[in-house]
Amino acid sequence: MMYRETRKPVYLERAVKLADYLIGHPNMPADKIPYWDYGAAGIPLVPRDASAGAIMASALLELSGFAPAEKAAIYRRTAFDQLRALASSRYLADPGTNGNFLLKHCVGHLPGDSEVDVPLVYADYYFLEALLRAREG
Repeated sequence: MMYRETRKPVYLERAVKLADYLIGHPNMPADKIPYWDYGAAGIPLVPRDASAGAIMASALLELSGFAPAEKAAIYRRTAFDQLRALASSRYLADPGTNGNFLLKHCVGHLPGDSEVDVPLVYADYYFLEALLRAREG
């Protein structure tokens, strides 16, 4: 967003480095929905964070509109993998359940035992934003 609003190359460079780091992280699960912390002790037996996956998918789709073509293709593919995972029964709640939130299995602050394995409003927001970006692009 910073690059979109300012057109300063430094922001695009930073976003590309960050995206590459997250996508290529050795602790990124196969379904591309991150653990609550990439360096958490106990991986793979720690909670996943659907909110992080939704935020990342939305960001990657936006970034794909500005990144070089070869990177843009990777970002779009990763975002679509994340959206497919989030739309699966593992993360998408059945209608009328989950307090009427869309996504389940989100983590706000695990060390503080706050918002652990719960729905979060911002997870639903970024999930819907990512779906709209996927449809538009």
